[in-house]
Amino acid sequence: MMIVMKPEATEDQIGDVVARVSSTGCSAHVSTGEVLTVIGAIGDREKVQALGLEGAAGVDHLVPILKPYKLASSQFRKGEPSVFEVDDVRVGGDDFALIAGPCTVESREQTLEIAHCVSEAGAAMLRGGAYKPRTSPYSFQGLGVEGLRLLQEAKEETGLPIVTELMDVRDVEDVAEVADVIQVGARNMQNYNLLTEIGRTNRAVLLKRGLSATLEELLMAAEYVLKEGNERVMLCERGIRTHETAYRFTLDLLAIPALKEMSHLPVIVDPSHATGRRDWVRPMSMAAAAAGADGIIVEVHNEPEAAICDGPQALPTEGFADFVAQLRAVADVAGKELAATA
Repeated sequence: MMIVMKPEATEDQIGDVVARVSSTGCSAHVSTGEVLTVIGAIGDREKVQALGLEGAAGVDHLVPILKPYKLASSQFRKGEPSVFEVDDVRVGGDDFALIAGPCTVESREQTLEIAHCVSEAGAAMLRGGAYKPRTSPYSFQGLGVEGLRLLQEAKEETGLPIVTELMDVRDVEDVAEVADVIQVGARNMQNYNLLTEIGRTNRAVLLKRGLSATLEELLMAAEYVLKEGNERVMLCERGIRTHETAYRFTLDLLAIPALKEMSHLPVIVDPSHATGRRDWVRPMSMAAAAAGADGIIVEVHNEPEAAICDGPQALPTEGFADFVAQLRAVADVAGKELAATA
């Protein structure tokens, strides 16, 4: 149930509604927009209806949310898209967030060189894996805590917020100490215990769509984070498995407008993992921007041929500024401006 407050509703009136909803055993999630405050009552709808909130002080009207994903639904914000900040970087709305960096943190020199390159070119956030999910148990699994330390150093030098993946609930504390955005990989999209723990942090979340997941399943996964009170969630389309074998995954660009109709959450696209080839990353990045995405996340390396992980899909640091210039132009046509750090 969505409880829409009047524009002139006071903090006391909002607090009274939250208390009454909580008294039924339901959870109350407050979302404050530019004009209206909306309270999402999650739980037994009949108990909420029995409160008689229609006509209560400060309450404008009640709207039942019929979708199984309540807090992620576009209904929850009455069609108004979510816009939030990661450090000083705006995500959503008219801003286009470029997230760039190496697939995995390999060394101090490599990490800092790439961080400075993407920062100078116009990236808004630095991505880098300290923990790496690999198909083979014998492949490089990341530097772990040492990788996190190097990412922290890169942030101190460039000012870029850090995006890094969390794979295990045992590493929540270490990752949350460094990450500004916790990335949930496609393989963990339905790891509900992990999503719940991430929802209890105060870090923004980049939630990647599972390899065979429907959009509704992606939004239900986001619901696990949102229900814990963490509202800063970005949905990420990174390609899905289809019958096609000519390329690694099918980048579902139609998911961008579809998700924006279904949900208020920002939509980010990952053309690097979808294509697996750097020569296809550029056109798919431009297509994502033209389709109205709120940002992209791409892999960049100073020596792609020598990269430990995913070198063939990494954009080289040489020429990355030209890539960003082209991306900026396409985003501008789509009515968005590249987000930047303050």
